[in-house]
Amino acid sequence: MTYPLPPDRLAYLRAAQQNAYDRAPAIRDIYERTGMTPQEIRSAADLARLPVTSKDALLDHQRKAPPFGGFLAADEAAIRRIFVSPGPIYEPQLNDDRDGHGFSHSFRRAGIGPQDRVLNTWSYHLVPAGVLLDQGIAATGATVIPCGPGGAEQQAQLILELGVTCVCASTAFFITLINTLEQLGHPLPAAWKLKSVLLGGEMGDWMGKRRALENRYSIKTFSAYATGDFGLIGYEEAGHEGYTVQPQRLVQICDPRTGIPLPLGHTGEIVVTTLNHGWPLVRFGTGDLAEGIATSTDGFVSRISPLKGRVGQAVKAREIFIYPRNIEEMLVRIPQIQRAQVVVSKREHREILTFRGVLQPGLTATSIEKDLRELFKKYIRLKLDAVEWICGDDLAADAALLVDLKHI
Repeated sequence: MTYPLPPDRLAYLRAAQQNAYDRAPAIRDIYERTGMTPQEIRSAADLARLPVTSKDALLDHQRKAPPFGGFLAADEAAIRRIFVSPGPIYEPQLNDDRDGHGFSHSFRRAGIGPQDRVLNTWSYHLVPAGVLLDQGIAATGATVIPCGPGGAEQQAQLILELGVTCVCASTAFFITLINTLEQLGHPLPAAWKLKSVLLGGEMGDWMGKRRALENRYSIKTFSAYATGDFGLIGYEEAGHEGYTVQPQRLVQICDPRTGIPLPLGHTGEIVVTTLNHGWPLVRFGTGDLAEGIATSTDGFVSRISPLKGRVGQAVKAREIFIYPRNIEEMLVRIPQIQRAQVVVSKREHREILTFRGVLQPGLTATSIEKDLRELFKKYIRLKLDAVEWICGDDLAADAALLVDLKHI
């Protein structure tokens, strides 16, 4: 199934934002501070004239004008649920939401439909994850088994007895579930009807972990990029890297400091504008970092890379931002390194990059240093100045991957 863009998303956006301008004081303030009106948004570049609103700013608005901070552009009677995300930030779900803030896109792309029984282990308590996934599953015609987290033995039994074909879980909890199945005496996939699993992302070699699960258990894994504020932003498609942006979200990848959209291939903050009339967040900074991979005909990013990290985790060196995620991706390719740290310092007017690494026992530095330097240049896009091989006692297991000493 394909999901064509609305015939003119910018016209749809103007209508939604005009409604917000008329009804939501915080949205009107954004336009008035910029000297614009919603009717002036005729291109992606016009939208980029508006400032980026951060999650911290939304929280501050809500504290000053509870509960929604002046961003609600609908009647109180139109609110079906109020979710409470950490902060706390209050997020309304309106009565016209029929697919869990767009989550049906992700499930349909993964082939989920009326033939499926889906075990949903995400929390239904306060936060939006469990309910939104539930609605997205139900919108495909599939049957939902609403479990929430915990109780691995009981949930493993449900997988067997109810003929569950799909599971929604964090990667760690799904691994706990299948380990429990094996402990219950059902080690082979032939004993299950499980075909697919929606996995929550995690840092480290997450894709490698997914491939291992797929190969061992003959299942398909899929994932989505979503936030509490928007629901689904992007979904995976077979044969494509990263996440395809769902059509109700207008995405720009922006410089975290200036808010200016960046060219494809440059890492920046994911800034999202929704076409939702009632909760009309405009140029909202998610705090997540990614690269734009492709654009749509109306000038917005249509596919983003896997996430690179969070705003604030980056360190700038020689005009290039380095992210912990980049270092993790590199280290996955060098299993001979037990743990490592990249230090950015300054010598006179030059920024110095030093790699500090702990080798696996019995290995010598000469065997991998050339590969390390080449991979560093590939993943970090900068040349290493120095490599220091240290003993394990000199680098704690929980030491930061990236350290900024430029101002010390």
